[in-house]
Amino acid sequence: MNTVTPLRPADAPAASDSYRQPPHNLEAEMALLGAILINNEACDRVTQFLQPDHFFEPLHSRIFDAASSLIRVGKLASPVTLRSFFENDATMKEVGGPAYLARLAASATTIINAEEYGRTIHELAQRRKLISVGTDIVNEAYEATVEDSARELIERAESSLYSLAEVDKYGKGFMPFGRALTDAIDMASAAYQRDGHLSGLSTGLRDLDEKLGGLQASDLIILAGRPSMGKTALCTNLAYNVAKNYRAEYQADGTTKVLDGAVVAFFSLEMSAEQLATRIIAEQSGIGSEKIRRGKITEDEFARLVEVSQELQKLPLYIDATGGLTIAQVAARARRLKRQRGLGLIVVDYLQLLAGSSRKAAEGRVQEVTEITVGLKALAKELAVPIIALSQLSRQVENRDDKRPQLADLRESGSIEQDADVVMFIYREEYYLLRKEPRPGTPEHITWQDEMAKVEGIAEVIIGKQRHGPTGVVELQFHAALTKFQNLVREGYTPERFE
Repeated sequence: MNTVTPLRPADAPAASDSYRQPPHNLEAEMALLGAILINNEACDRVTQFLQPDHFFEPLHSRIFDAASSLIRVGKLASPVTLRSFFENDATMKEVGGPAYLARLAASATTIINAEEYGRTIHELAQRRKLISVGTDIVNEAYEATVEDSARELIERAESSLYSLAEVDKYGKGFMPFGRALTDAIDMASAAYQRDGHLSGLSTGLRDLDEKLGGLQASDLIILAGRPSMGKTALCTNLAYNVAKNYRAEYQADGTTKVLDGAVVAFFSLEMSAEQLATRIIAEQSGIGSEKIRRGKITEDEFARLVEVSQELQKLPLYIDATGGLTIAQVAARARRLKRQRGLGLIVVDYLQLLAGSSRKAAEGRVQEVTEITVGLKALAKELAVPIIALSQLSRQVENRDDKRPQLADLRESGSIEQDADVVMFIYREEYYLLRKEPRPGTPEHITWQDEMAKVEGIAEVIIGKQRHGPTGVVELQFHAALTKFQNLVREGYTPERFE
C-alpha cells in the first residue's frame, strides 16, 4: 500500500515535542476516502460529524472537501471527476499525481465500515486538538503578562477545553418520533403529579405560573424594564423561591434525582453578593432593607435577622458577583457548577453588562449583544436549564404617554427578542404617577390621590412574547421597602376552603 508522507499540520505540538508523532491513522483516512470515491453514500454516513480539518494529512483534507462539495450539490465524486481538481496540486504530484486517487479507491473499506473509520479519524483529530490546547496552556502560563492573573488563565483554559468538547462533539442527529413522544408524555406525567400541575419550575407566584406553566428547561427568558421598576427584585424573588423549593433524593446508582425546585446560579454583574443577600434577608424577615443597611434595627429585629440567616444557610443558591464577565466565562462557570453541585436555573443580572468576544466587540455593540444572546440560548439548551436574563430598555419609553414597554423597546439588538423564548416586561404605574403629584390642597391633588390608591403597590408583568403559551399581563403585589413581590390579593377574594 502506498502511503503519503505526512505534512506537519497547523495544530501539531511544539518543536520540543517533535520526536513524538501526533496521533493519526493514515490508513484509516485512505480507506475512508476510497470508500467515498467508490460509493458516494459513504459520505452521508460521516459528514454530520466529520470535517475536512479532522484529517491529519492536508492532501486527504482537500480530497475530502472536494468530494463532499460535489456530493452535496448532487454530482458524482470519483477518481475521474476529481482528477481535474488536483492536476496542478503540488502535494499530489509528489505522490504520483491524480493516479493517487485510483490508489485510494483500491484501498477502500466497505460502506458498512465507513462510519467507524470516520469516528476513528474524528477521535484522533480531537486528541491532536487536545495536545494543541495543552501546549497553549503551558505557553500562556510561562509567558503570562502582568494583567493576566492565574484565575483568568485557568478560566481561559477551561473555556478552551469545553469549547473543544462542545464544538466537535457528535451531533445528536435525528431522534425517532416515538422517543420524542415518550419524553413529552413523561413531562406531562410529571406536571400532573406535581403541585400546581406545572411542567416547569415554579416561580412561587401563582398567577405568573398560570401564564408560563413554570420556568421551562432550555428556555431563554428575558425580563426587561426601565430603571427602578424592580427587575432585580423580581428575579431575586424568583431565584429564592426556586432554591427554597429544592428537594432531591439519592438513587441507588449514586446519582441525584431532583423532585422539586433547583440549584440556582445567580450572576450578579451589577450588585455585590452582600447586597443580594441583604435583599433576601429583608424579604424573609419582614425588615426593610434600608433599615438593615443603616443599622436602624431593634434588638428583637436583629435576633430575627440572625434566625432567618441561619435558615437560609443551606439554600442551594450560588452567587457570582464578578464584574465584566464574558459570555464564555459565564458558560464555563455554569458548566463547572452543574458538574460539581447540579444546576437547574441560571439568572444573569443583567445582559448589557456581559461582554462578548473581542472580535465581535470590534464589529460593534449590536453584533456583540447578538453573540451574547445566541450564547445564552445555546447554554440553556446545552445544560437543559431555564436562563433568566435581565435587560435594559431604551429611553424612548419615557417619551410616550403610555409608558408600558413593548418589544420594540428592547435595547441595542433585535436579537434579544429573536433569540428569547419568553420576553417579560415589568411596569409599575405607581412609579410614574408619584412623580406627577400636584400641589396639595388642589382638586387635582384629590384626583391624583384616588388614582394613586388604585395603583399603589401593584406591579404589572407584561408577557410580550412566549413560544409555548399565551401573552398577557400578570398583576403582582410589590412591597418596595422589602423589595418583595407576592401574589396580588384582590378585593372580594376568599381562600379556598377544604372540609
